[in-house]
Amino acid sequence: MSAPIPVTRPLLPPLEEFIPYLEQIWDSHQLTNGGPFHQQLEAALAQYLGVEHLSLFSNGTLALMTAIQALRIKGEVITTPYSFVATTHSLLWNDLTPVFVDIDPHTYNLAPERIEEAITPATTAIMPVHCYGIPCDVDRIQQIADRYGLKVIYDAAHAFGVQHQGESLLRHGDLSVLSFHATKVFNTFEGGAIISPDAKTKQRIDYLKNFGFADEVTVVAPGINGKMSEVNAAFGLVQLRHIDQALLRRQRIDERYREVLASIPGIRIVWESREKHNYAYFPVLVTPEFPISRDALYQRMRDDNILARRYFYPLISTFPMYRGLDSARPDRLPVATELSQQILCLPIFDGLDDAQFDRIIQVIVTASKEN
Repeated sequence: MSAPIPVTRPLLPPLEEFIPYLEQIWDSHQLTNGGPFHQQLEAALAQYLGVEHLSLFSNGTLALMTAIQALRIKGEVITTPYSFVATTHSLLWNDLTPVFVDIDPHTYNLAPERIEEAITPATTAIMPVHCYGIPCDVDRIQQIADRYGLKVIYDAAHAFGVQHQGESLLRHGDLSVLSFHATKVFNTFEGGAIISPDAKTKQRIDYLKNFGFADEVTVVAPGINGKMSEVNAAFGLVQLRHIDQALLRRQRIDERYREVLASIPGIRIVWESREKHNYAYFPVLVTPEFPISRDALYQRMRDDNILARRYFYPLISTFPMYRGLDSARPDRLPVATELSQQILCLPIFDGLDDAQFDRIIQVIVTASKEN
């Protein structure tokens, strides 16, 4: 059987680069609580991403939950059904009510015109997602938020390094939250971060991720344990050395996909942009014009050990804890519902070799020739 091809699997840096960091951690006996590698990674990532204030977390979900706490969000939060479940779970864990609105058919992000329709007196915030790293309509979303006095927290789990109009996309909103999970473009095995607009907000977030401690005897908030360990931070420092090379490799694979798939009827390539992109995913739509269904093509790939993913299917709004909400009704979410039935994310990672790429394409081409 051929080796499995995952949808995304960043190459690990050479082990010999990581060992000196482990030796320093071992010798220092400092494993956590804002150690030297933690501090170095925060500074290095802030510089690389073009932001001033960044707080590291042990994972992106705890970062989302803490961002909500930091802004003291209450009541209803408008969000997308087209995302990974952590987006909306973070709201439930904060005793908030998610309000789903439909997405834009071109960007797959929250449709601004749908946001305004969903605002009620109980609405306090908007939580959009930069899906696949594609920027939300940040200007229109901010205009709506300003008009109604709402906070904006961006789930930017896919948006590492993405730029918008010449600056970091992470600068938009009240807070932006990153994930450094092992499948992400930049990873620390497990990890995440919150981007803050000012030092005061970062300080509150740093208190909250450490049980609320301001000093050894002072607790200023009901915080949580969200700290990143020294081992994870050290791995991040090693990964950061290789990120530009990894992004370039992903770009070349993205370009090759576009070239090969452009002539296949029924396969629609998602999104074209000249802005800096991170090539985190390669989503396509398997439309009715294609000879077999999306699920049939997905199964063909699985049978050949190609681990493509239907990101995002099913919609968050269809899960038991959400489907009872009035905003979760499929007739209210026609674009997201249709897209979830056609979307397929093809494998893309910096270690994807020519033979693996050819295997993926061969499955698609063969299926495209069926009557």
